[in-house]
Amino acid sequence: MNETPAKPAAKKTAVKKPATTKAAATKTAAKKTAAKKAATKTTIAAKTTTAKKAAAAEKAAAKSAAPAKKAAPARKPESRVAMVRRARRINRELAELYPYAHPELDFTNPFELLVATVLSAQTTDLRVNQTTPRLFAACPTPEDMAAIPPEQLEELIRPTGFFRAKAKSLIGLSTVLRDRFGGEVPGRLEDLVTLPGVGRKTANVVLGNAFGVPGITVDTHFGRLARRFGWTTAQDAEKVEADVAEIFPKSEWTMLSHRVVFHGRRVCHSRKPACGACPIAPLCPSYGEGETDPEKAKKLLKYELGGQPGQRLKPPTDYPGQPARPLAAS
Repeated sequence: MNETPAKPAAKKTAVKKPATTKAAATKTAAKKTAAKKAATKTTIAAKTTTAKKAAAAEKAAAKSAAPAKKAAPARKPESRVAMVRRARRINRELAELYPYAHPELDFTNPFELLVATVLSAQTTDLRVNQTTPRLFAACPTPEDMAAIPPEQLEELIRPTGFFRAKAKSLIGLSTVLRDRFGGEVPGRLEDLVTLPGVGRKTANVVLGNAFGVPGITVDTHFGRLARRFGWTTAQDAEKVEADVAEIFPKSEWTMLSHRVVFHGRRVCHSRKPACGACPIAPLCPSYGEGETDPEKAKKLLKYELGGQPGQRLKPPTDYPGQPARPLAAS
């Protein structure tokens, strides 16, 4: 009997995995690794945040548990008599500090002072002093200024700003001086305030410095310091003038104005007073509003106290600083 020969065993063939499958596996592994890292970072961040919150909570608890700081003692109310005494002492101290105090506008007669004061609105005395030499050369008298063409006058006073309105006032007041006062500046307050562009401040400047009639000049510097010194709480210039007039004898009014304005321009500035370099700091109820460090405060001083030129091109002979430079040189 013939035996059927056995079939040879089939060879096992290894099935190769596609390359794409390997790449996918690698990508999946990378994603898992990135996910683990992200989770780790999140955990660390959460722990850090928790720690910060805990520290902040501990700090807040410690702060609330600490004894409260004592409030600064309130300043005792000052009597009227004490305020007047302190105010007059401030005036004496300022007189020693500024024995050379003077009006900071250049002028040689009442008309020039009147014109320069009108021009000083919304600008510096320095800019007025740099502008008026050409103006007074062209218009030395009220008659000349009343007759000048407005466009020519505007060009002459342009550096002072608001030149159209100022030109109108100057021509107007010059015309009134020519027609009503014989070309002369009147020496009475009630007459001066009738001139176009002339208010009490300008009138007091002219009366005090051209006619020797005492007056209090309340400009921005004077008003600011009068409030800082506790002489008044008023904002209105006429009310400030009235309040201060009750404190000082009339004979002191004009020089008091110069001293206070000098101090306001050189030491007691609007935004950053030089408190640490102020000789009258012990008398000032507003001490501390500005820089109190002496060295830093010293750097805030202006004009002659800061080693800089003054505002007048032709200052008085006793002025200890340098004269201002002309407009072309500034």
